[in-house]
Amino acid sequence: MASTYSFDIVSDFDRQELVNAVDQVVREISSRYDLKDTKTTVELGEQTITVNTDSEFTLDSVHNILREKAAKRSLSQKIFDFGKVESASGNRVRQEITLKKGISQDIGKQISKLIRDEFKKVQASIQGDAVRVSAKSKDELQTIIQRLKQEDYPVALQFTNYR
Repeated sequence: MASTYSFDIVSDFDRQELVNAVDQVVREISSRYDLKDTKTTVELGEQTITVNTDSEFTLDSVHNILREKAAKRSLSQKIFDFGKVESASGNRVRQEITLKKGISQDIGKQISKLIRDEFKKVQASIQGDAVRVSAKSKDELQTIIQRLKQEDYPVALQFTNYR
């Protein structure tokens, strides 16, 4: 009996780690001397993080703190999609940072095309915002994971449901 093995390629992040990272950012802003009087707010929504501050200079500082805290909590930098900076009331600036989750159809097609072109005995199918890869040997699946880690996609990739 020939059994097949499979895994899913997904793009996701740990929501609780993000909540903790944003909490650390807010705490650091309130304690840092250069940011203390800027009345900066960082709000985490379902799909976005909203930053409201007094200048683009302090916005850059908030970006650096956010990236640093996210990296320490093993969150990929690719989940952040920094929107354009808008001017808010009272000479302030606001920015929406969209959180990227899921693999878009275009990227899913790129991934499955790469797998089909380089690995002839392997099937890749797009299922919603994930890509399922199945093969007869676990070694081939391991090789595919290593190959995909070499590529630089605009989303963070994780490999789940390996069986």
